[in-house]
Amino acid sequence: MKIIVSGGGTGGHIYPALTLIDALKSKSAGAEFLYVGTELGLEADIVPKAGINFTALNLEGGFERHFTLENFRRAANAILSVKRAGKILEKFQPDVVVGTGGYVCGPILLAASLKKIPTLIQEQNAVAGITNKILSKFVTKIAVGSELALKNFPAAKTVYTGNPIRAEVLKAKREDGLAEFGFTENLPVVLISGGSRGARAINNAMIEVLLAAEKNPVAQFLHVTGKGEFDSVTQQLKDAGFNFDNPKIKVVPYLYNMPQAMAMANLAVFRAGATGLAELTARGVPAILIPYPFAAENHQEFNAQALVKVGAARMILNKDLNAEILRATLDELLAKPDELQKMSEASLTLGRPQAADEIADLILALAAG
Repeated sequence: MKIIVSGGGTGGHIYPALTLIDALKSKSAGAEFLYVGTELGLEADIVPKAGINFTALNLEGGFERHFTLENFRRAANAILSVKRAGKILEKFQPDVVVGTGGYVCGPILLAASLKKIPTLIQEQNAVAGITNKILSKFVTKIAVGSELALKNFPAAKTVYTGNPIRAEVLKAKREDGLAEFGFTENLPVVLISGGSRGARAINNAMIEVLLAAEKNPVAQFLHVTGKGEFDSVTQQLKDAGFNFDNPKIKVVPYLYNMPQAMAMANLAVFRAGATGLAELTARGVPAILIPYPFAAENHQEFNAQALVKVGAARMILNKDLNAEILRATLDELLAKPDELQKMSEASLTLGRPQAADEIADLILALAAG
């Protein structure tokens, strides 16, 4: 069996694709994979390192979300890209083609649909991206990560599965996380992350929170600043006299062991990307969510609202975020263990730990005709 998987641009498209590939490998040991991405996307670095065959389909970028002359030129390039995608299909001869988002999916899935090759797209967000909206008219099957996304697609071929979650996220144990980060069982742990690149608004608001926590340690904090923000955050803390040897507060640029961090977290302060929320809900971690305000179609706010609606999270809009509001929300929740427990139980109701297996079964069924 031969399977093409495509998804690119951000980790939110790439890591679900890799998770699906792992699930497919466990169900079809002889399956052969080809990953189609772009040379400029993160996938060009991440996918080969994962040991998966990679080929680039060079594109200039997605369409702008309003009428421009530039979109005409990009449309012409997209048509040429469909022809190039067709040559990739002719050479590899896949049984099924899967897309997890990003404009690179467009040409390869459209070309596969035109050649009557079974196709599936996986939409992670509550609001569908423009590429997946277009592709939904052509593909065979659509798997959505949020029930809110069902209304964006044709009902007859759309299935609510949840988003694929890395196996290590589900396997990680709390005690291992505490040991790895040197934290104690006696105090709750707050995990703060604005994504791999960091979120300046969250980082700036956390400065006062960490300084206050140093004087009144009611919780332990693991603050992931993002590599590009780390120097700024640590300099601000240093200027304020922060003690970096404090064992209850750790500030790091990036986490390679996020599954262990999530396993020990009693509360998270996160953006509202679909992959991060899928992992939080699978673990039942209560959250304070600050949606990225410039996400396409404002999809992060809609992602967050799904958790707020069931009581799994609080939401602070980026425009309203400041140190005072964030600190007050943290203090309120940390002072109410029963409230955190209710939020955790609500979070678990949204968790879909079996999502990768469900989507893999859909893909294999398509491949089998």
